[in-house]
Amino acid sequence: MSRNYQEQLVGVFGDPVDENPSALIEQAAFHACGLPFRYLTIQVKQGDLENAMLGLRAMNFAGINITMPHKLEVLKYLDEVADDAKVMGAVNTIFYRDGKLRGENTDGKGFMLSLKNGGVDVRGKKAVVLGAGGVARAITVELANAGIRDLTIVNIIRDQGEELVQLLNEKTRTKASFVYWDSKYAVPDDTDILVNATSIGFGDPSAKPNIDYETVRPNFIVCDVIPNRTHTLFLDEAAARGCRTFNGLRMLVNQGALAFTFWTGREAPVRVMVEALEREYGVKD
Repeated sequence: MSRNYQEQLVGVFGDPVDENPSALIEQAAFHACGLPFRYLTIQVKQGDLENAMLGLRAMNFAGINITMPHKLEVLKYLDEVADDAKVMGAVNTIFYRDGKLRGENTDGKGFMLSLKNGGVDVRGKKAVVLGAGGVARAITVELANAGIRDLTIVNIIRDQGEELVQLLNEKTRTKASFVYWDSKYAVPDDTDILVNATSIGFGDPSAKPNIDYETVRPNFIVCDVIPNRTHTLFLDEAAARGCRTFNGLRMLVNQGALAFTFWTGREAPVRVMVEALEREYGVKD
């Protein structure tokens, strides 16, 4: 009887990636489904992405997750890109099929599913999003597609923020505006949803976005995309003021389940993925 010891490779490219828990949830899902897949967490520094993508093809990976700082640049190395990811200009999930690399973006979808599962309806509401990088692009496009009334993009890089606002105003039906983030930001009173879509708090758990937390109101829904902890200082500040909070781990599970399906063609065992995070971080989804 012949034996097959080959494992199908998937993983994540990014920098930093040492605290990225994607392998935890994906490997639990592969094991639960009896699939011979191996998830690798791979540091790819800025300037090395082209070589990494060539290696992906050469080693016949089934796919890869893309995280900061590569979500925008990676589009130039793909054969096909999903329509919504084209609008966002950012890709976070790639699968290899029939000799072609196809890019998708599950970040925004995972974020929206977290809100939906929490009973949050964004239609007609106003959101403030901190950041304008790949995650922010995905989240804001999905918010716009879901009927958000008004979006304010707050960013420290003016050109990047203004480009995202232009994209939203041209490609979606939402009303978007830009605020240059050069000092402590005061959140408007009429905000419904406040999102940290920056990497602040990822590598340094003592860091938090530079906003005036006294302007954070108890009626706000406050979300953080940081994927490696249940509590960030940003969320703790919001919770202390009576806000309902959503952490990035919920978003991670949701987008990870979508990636699992792209790579394997099977429905993801979401409960298994959540339980893996519950054991590691004490998450109660």
